[in-house]
Amino acid sequence: MESQSNKPPYLMIVILFVGTFIAFLNNTLLNVALPTIMVDFDVSYSLVQWLSTGYMLVSGVLIPASAFFITRFKTKPLFIIAMSIFAIGTILAAISPNFGVLLAGRMIQAVGSSVMAPLLMNTMLISFPVEKRGAAMGVFGLVMIAAPAIGPTLSGFLVEHYDWHILFEMIVPFTIISLVLSIWKLENVLPNRPVTLDVFSIVLSTIGFGGLLYGFSISGDKGWSNPWVYGTVIIGAIGIASFIIRQLKIKDPLLDLEVYKHPMFALGSVISAVLSMALTAGMILTPAYVQSVRGIEPFDAGLMMLPGALVMAFMSPITGKLFDKFGPRILAAIGLIITTIATYYLSKLNLETSTTVIVVIYTVRMFGISMVMMPIMTNGLNQLPARLNPHGTATNNTVQQVAGSIGTAILVSIMNTRATSTGEDLAAQAAANQTTPMGEEQIAALQAQIGQQALLDGIQFSFLVATGITLLAFVLSLFLKRVKVEKVMNQQPEATMKVEKNVNQKPKTI
Repeated sequence: MESQSNKPPYLMIVILFVGTFIAFLNNTLLNVALPTIMVDFDVSYSLVQWLSTGYMLVSGVLIPASAFFITRFKTKPLFIIAMSIFAIGTILAAISPNFGVLLAGRMIQAVGSSVMAPLLMNTMLISFPVEKRGAAMGVFGLVMIAAPAIGPTLSGFLVEHYDWHILFEMIVPFTIISLVLSIWKLENVLPNRPVTLDVFSIVLSTIGFGGLLYGFSISGDKGWSNPWVYGTVIIGAIGIASFIIRQLKIKDPLLDLEVYKHPMFALGSVISAVLSMALTAGMILTPAYVQSVRGIEPFDAGLMMLPGALVMAFMSPITGKLFDKFGPRILAAIGLIITTIATYYLSKLNLETSTTVIVVIYTVRMFGISMVMMPIMTNGLNQLPARLNPHGTATNNTVQQVAGSIGTAILVSIMNTRATSTGEDLAAQAAANQTTPMGEEQIAALQAQIGQQALLDGIQFSFLVATGITLLAFVLSLFLKRVKVEKVMNQQPEATMKVEKNVNQKPKTI
C-alpha cells in the first residue's frame, strides 16, 4: 500500500474550493431574491421556488453520475468541463427575458455544479489520513458555509439597489477566473479505472426523483386529489424503486449501494437527509416570512440572516476538531436539541415579533445545525474502504440534494395549502361580520390584511412540521457510534489493491 502523501495538494484543493464556492454562492444568492422575481415575472410562489428546488433536483439527479465521472475521467478535464457548463448556464440566466429562460439557465448551472462538491470531497478524502479528516472536513465546511453567509446579504443589497439580473452577471467573471486557475494549475490526483456509464440508471433516477418532487411541488396548488399530483408521485416512487433494484443487479452501478452495508454511513445518511429537509425549507420559509409577511426590505432581510450563517461558518472548523476528539453522537445530539427548540420558536413568529428576536432564533438554529452535518457525514465516510469513497460522497450529496428539494417542496406545499384554507376562513368571517358597504380602498386593505395573516399562518404551521422533522433526526442521532480509526485503516490495503488492479493511472495518494 502506498503511504499517504506527507503534504496534501493544497493548491489544487484551493482551486477546487474556488469553483465549489462559486456554485454554492450562486445557489444561496437567489433565496432572498425569489419574492422580487415572483413579482417581476408575475408567477406564484409555488412556481418561483422551482428556481431553488429545481436547481437542487437537477443536482440530485446528476450527482449519482459523479461517482462514474470521478472514477472514469481525470480530475483536470472533468473540472474544466463542469465549470464551463456552469458558466454557460450563468450567462443564460443573466440575460433571461422571462421566467422560462431563467429556469433553463438555472438547470444548466446545476448540471455543471453537480460534480464540483463530490470532486472536492474525494480529493480531500484521499489527501488526509482518517484521524485528521474531521479537522479537514471542518475547513471544508468553513469555506462552503461562507457562501450562505455572504449570499443573502449580498443578494438583498443588490436586489434592493439594482436589478436581480446582476446576481448572475457578477458570477460570470468569477467562473472565468476559476477556469483560468484550473487550466493553469490543476493536477490529476484521483485514481481512474475503466467503468461504464449505465444510461438507463440515469433515466430511472430522473423519472424517480423528478416525478416525486414535481408531485409534491404542485400539491399545494392543485390538491392531493388531483390526478397529476398523486400520479406523478406514484410514478416517481416506482422510478426510485426501479433505480435501486437496478443498482443492486448491474456490474458497474451508477451508485454502489454497498455503502449502505456500513451501518454508520447508512445512519448518517438518513440523519443528514432528514435534517436537509428541515434546513433547506427553513432557508426558503424565513425570507418569505421576513419579506412577504413583515414587509422588510431585501437588504435588511439579508442582514438578518447573516449572523446565523457567520456562526455556522465560524463553528465548522471547531466542530471538526471536536469530532476528532469526542466523536459524532454527543455533538449531533446536542446540536439537534438546539435545532429542534429553535425551529419550534420559529413557528411562533407573528406580526409583532421584533427583528432582534427573529435574528436570535435563526442564529441559534444555525448554530445547532453546524454541530451536526459535518460530524455525521465524516463519521460515515470514515467507515468506507477507499474504493467506495466516490460512491459514498456521491450518495451523501444525492441524498442531501434530493431530500432538501423534496423537503422544501413539501413544506412550501403545506404553507400554501394552509394559507389558502386560512385565507378562505378569514374572508368568510369578514363577510359575515361586515354590515355596511365598503369602498374600493377599504376592500383592498382588508384583502391585503387577510393575505398577510393567511401567509403567516401557513409559515407558522410549516415550521411546526419542520420541528417534528428535526425531532426525528434527534432520535436517530442517539444510535450513532464512533468509527474506530484502526478498524478503517485495516481496510485500506484491500481497498487499495482493488483500485490499483484496475487503474490506468497510478494514483498519487491513497
